[in-house]
Amino acid sequence: MTEEHKDYLVRGTAWNGQLRVFAVKTTGLVEELRKRHNTMPTTTAALGRTATAGAMMGAMLKGNEKLTIQVKGDGPVGQIVVDANANGEVRGYVDNPDVQLPSNALGKLDVAGAVGRTGYIHIIKDLGLKEPYRGSIPIVSGELAEDFTYYFATSEQTPSVVGLSVLVDEYGTVMNAGGFIVQVLPGITEENLTKLEQAIAALPPISALFEQGETPESLLRLVVGDEIQLMDQVDVVFKCQCSMERVERTLISMGEHELKQLIDEDGQAEVVCHFCNEIYAFDRQQLEMLLDQAKPKPIQ
Repeated sequence: MTEEHKDYLVRGTAWNGQLRVFAVKTTGLVEELRKRHNTMPTTTAALGRTATAGAMMGAMLKGNEKLTIQVKGDGPVGQIVVDANANGEVRGYVDNPDVQLPSNALGKLDVAGAVGRTGYIHIIKDLGLKEPYRGSIPIVSGELAEDFTYYFATSEQTPSVVGLSVLVDEYGTVMNAGGFIVQVLPGITEENLTKLEQAIAALPPISALFEQGETPESLLRLVVGDEIQLMDQVDVVFKCQCSMERVERTLISMGEHELKQLIDEDGQAEVVCHFCNEIYAFDRQQLEMLLDQAKPKPIQ
C-alpha cells in the first residue's frame, strides 16, 4: 500500500490541553474486513464504523493492553465484535454479513436499522490486571457514533464527540472510511465548549472530507483549528491472532473423547476463524497426532 493510501491514526491535544484528539483513516482496514467476510454495504458500514471506533479506542491503551467491543443490538446483523490494541492492530466480524437494507430517510446506509435501536454495547479492556475492565451502555441510536459518544460520557465520565464514517461505491467496495474522537478535559472554558460545539455542527460529512483529500491531521484542524499539538502517528492494520498452533491447542483442549468421536465420525476437521475467515484443515493423521497429545500422561 502506498504511503498516500496507508491507514493511520494521529493523536494529540488542543487548546492548551483542554482537549484530547484522535483521528484515523481506516479505508484499507474496512475493505479488508469487507473482503474477508463478504459483507453487504449496510453491514460493511456497521462493522467498519465499529472497527474505526476500535482503532481509536485502542490508541488510548498502552503497551500490551487490548480491548474488545461487542455491539449486541436487536437488528438483523446480530452481534458485531471488534478487537483492537495499542499497536494499531484491529480485527472484527459480524454474525450476519449478508444484511442489506434500503437507504434511510437521509439517503444514507441504514446502519441503525441493521444494528437495531435496542440492545447494549459492551467494552471489555484487558489492562493486564487479574480481571478485565467491563463497561456497558444501552444502545441510544444504533448509528454507532452517538452510541460511542454516550459510552465515553457515562462509562468513562469523559465528555466526547465521536464521528465515524464508511463510504462504499455502487459495487460495495469501500471508497473511504475513518473518524475522529474529541474529548473534553477538565478545566475547559464555557466559551471554548461553545466554540467546539459550533465547529462540529458545521463539519461536513467525514466521508465527503476524505473524498476531497483531507487527512486525519487536516480533519482534526477542521474540528479544532490550528491550536493543536500532535503527539504521534500509528499505522492501523488488520491483524488476526489466529494460527495453526492456536487451533491445534483448541482441538487438544476438547479432550480425548471428543477428538476420538471426531476421528471416528468425520475422519477430518475444518476450523474457521470467526475474525478472519481463515480455514484450518486437519486430516485423519493430523487429528490422531492431536489425540495422542490429548491423552492423559502417565504419572512418572
